[in-house]
Amino acid sequence: MVSQSNGSPATSLNFLIYGRTGWIGGLLGKICESQGINYTYGSGRLESRDTLIADIAAVNPTHVFNAAGVTGRPNVDWCESHKVETIRTNVVGTLTLADVCREKGLILINYATGCIFEYDSEHPLGSGVGFKEEDSPNFTGSFYSKTKAMVEELLKNYDNVCTLRVRMPISSDLTNPRNFITKISRYEKVVNIPNSMTILDELLPISIEMAKRNLTGIYNFTNPGCVSHNEVLELYREYIDSAYTWKNFNLEEQAKVIVAPRSNNELDTTKLKTEFPELLSIKESLVKYVFEPNRKTPVAA
Repeated sequence: MVSQSNGSPATSLNFLIYGRTGWIGGLLGKICESQGINYTYGSGRLESRDTLIADIAAVNPTHVFNAAGVTGRPNVDWCESHKVETIRTNVVGTLTLADVCREKGLILINYATGCIFEYDSEHPLGSGVGFKEEDSPNFTGSFYSKTKAMVEELLKNYDNVCTLRVRMPISSDLTNPRNFITKISRYEKVVNIPNSMTILDELLPISIEMAKRNLTGIYNFTNPGCVSHNEVLELYREYIDSAYTWKNFNLEEQAKVIVAPRSNNELDTTKLKTEFPELLSIKESLVKYVFEPNRKTPVAA
């Protein structure tokens, strides 16, 4: 168990975070340090109830964050051939943590996924009609998404859980291989479909504010609107590498090089935007938090 404090004035907040070695878990620790929030990384395994109880007893947290989970390396195709390992963490582990937290009277901020939907007749591509928090998942093309959809449905019964549906996460660290921009900028070919996306630099601090407000329930945790792969890469070319080029291919061609289908959708962010009116659109957030800080291409005279 790793405990951290940056020496700032004591606060009444004390976070227990799971996912120390993960991308989001690591970023959460840095945000806590910058805000002077006491935090500890849990050492227990999610599927081991006794170790979670021991963590909580040792830390006495005010809130618990779950940024642990199996997404697969290098991508979700890994989950197709490691189903038991995926279930153990994404299903058994998450439910065990939620149950222990409820037993201890603690709110759990759970970073989930919005990759449990796909465009359909009621939510056509390009229509601007997004899936709402109360909508039931309709995408089970990948085993990863299937387990996440199962867990979300079960977690609805826990009134102490705040489920945050993350999609295609992006951060200002363009060297991180988990970053959606980093991924697609290295692909030989990309599909060009509009999607909802999560700009972590803006939204992770909001998730901490959500804990402070003791919010629970499901939230579509993306920036408002949606952008296509090409639009993201056009910004990459404009700000980062003026010589950058890429090629597109369609879903049928993509299917030949991946094991499991991918989710493409737009999520409705009315609920989150109502709670946080200052939330920027995807394009605005991309420019402010990701591309401007990383700008390499000179501004035209």
